[in-house]
Amino acid sequence: MAIKTVKTVDLKGKRVIMRVDFNVPMKDGAVQDDTRIVAAIPTITYILEQGVKTLTLMSHLGDPAKDAKKAQEKAEKDGKPFDKDAYIKGKHRLAPVAAYLEKKLGRPVIFAGEDGCYGKRAFIESQPDGSVIMLENTRFHKEETAKDAAERDKLAKELASYGEVFVNDAFGTAHRDHASTASIAKFAPVSVAGFLMEKEVDYLEPIVTNPQKPLAAIIGGAKVSSKIAVLESLLKNAAVLVIGGGMAYTFLKAQGHKVGKSLVEDDQIDTARKILEAAKNAGVEIILPADHLAAETFDAAAKPVPIDGVDLPDTLMGMDVGPKTLEKYQAALEKAKTIVWNGPVGVFEFDAFAKGTEAVAKLTAAATGRGSITVVGGGDSVAAVNKFGLANKMSHVSTGGGASLELLEGKKLPGIEQITENK
Repeated sequence: MAIKTVKTVDLKGKRVIMRVDFNVPMKDGAVQDDTRIVAAIPTITYILEQGVKTLTLMSHLGDPAKDAKKAQEKAEKDGKPFDKDAYIKGKHRLAPVAAYLEKKLGRPVIFAGEDGCYGKRAFIESQPDGSVIMLENTRFHKEETAKDAAERDKLAKELASYGEVFVNDAFGTAHRDHASTASIAKFAPVSVAGFLMEKEVDYLEPIVTNPQKPLAAIIGGAKVSSKIAVLESLLKNAAVLVIGGGMAYTFLKAQGHKVGKSLVEDDQIDTARKILEAAKNAGVEIILPADHLAAETFDAAAKPVPIDGVDLPDTLMGMDVGPKTLEKYQAALEKAKTIVWNGPVGVFEFDAFAKGTEAVAKLTAAATGRGSITVVGGGDSVAAVNKFGLANKMSHVSTGGGASLELLEGKKLPGIEQITENK
């Protein structure tokens, strides 16, 4: 798909409203991981260089109502006091993010206040030319995520009035049909993509439509149920499909193997069989674990037990792949011209069971060095390449977990549909 980008419009003297994805981990009001903030800076810098009147940034940060409810329930269960306002201020207000961005940009970022996103036009227009303004968390308003389009439009129309050009650079929320990500485009005179959004689409969309072949897909994680659509989509173009992580044991059980105490979705056994059959019919090689690193309990301190074979004893659960499996991975990835990786192949959070996922990261990085296109998508995969210090060795590391997954499934994303060339 061809999307309209920020470089296609004249921004000089204009007011710009920009959707960013600053949904970053927070602790005690401090940013813990600035990956998404840093990813938006090239677009922010470019816009400011064009001589705009104002650049107003908007984002969500967590899900305030849902998160506060969970935290309150836990506090009540533990018999502890709970201050809802203090909880939200510590985790969901965007003032600390604005302050953090200010340091990164080296110029003032004006926070528009804790009283929400409505009624800010006069405030924005009173700021000096070239000002950067940050609105409060869009999800403090129920209209942001409302299922009813008319409700979403109330907030969308207000947000659109803050700029003559709407720039969407929030790929991480592109799959959400929300007021600030999609509905706003109905009211903004001009809607375009930022550089991050453009890069995400440029790398991810061809994997589904027209990848450089052979394509190798590595799909891991805990559950088959969350990856069915992406597995089915990738079968259309992949030469090899590596299935790892907890979900691999559902496939192994579907083949009749013993999986011990490993994570298995029994209600997905038939689905796994259908995917295996579809792969066979399409001539796609499926690589499942041929050996394992197992443990008696799911614990970081659990003793690793090597299993030299596919079947696991009843007392053990698979926690990582073994050396035979890694040899298969290497043989498959060395032939690939394109590699897409979504989900770890073991419990990489536990150092004793991180070797398989680290090996996948190194093999993928090596492929980049040979000129292959390598795309890492999905929160856990991104965390893995960051843990092993290899993120900069990939062609592209996606900032969107759910969004990247849905794009790989071949779905149309609301936040992207509004900025395509035919709109």
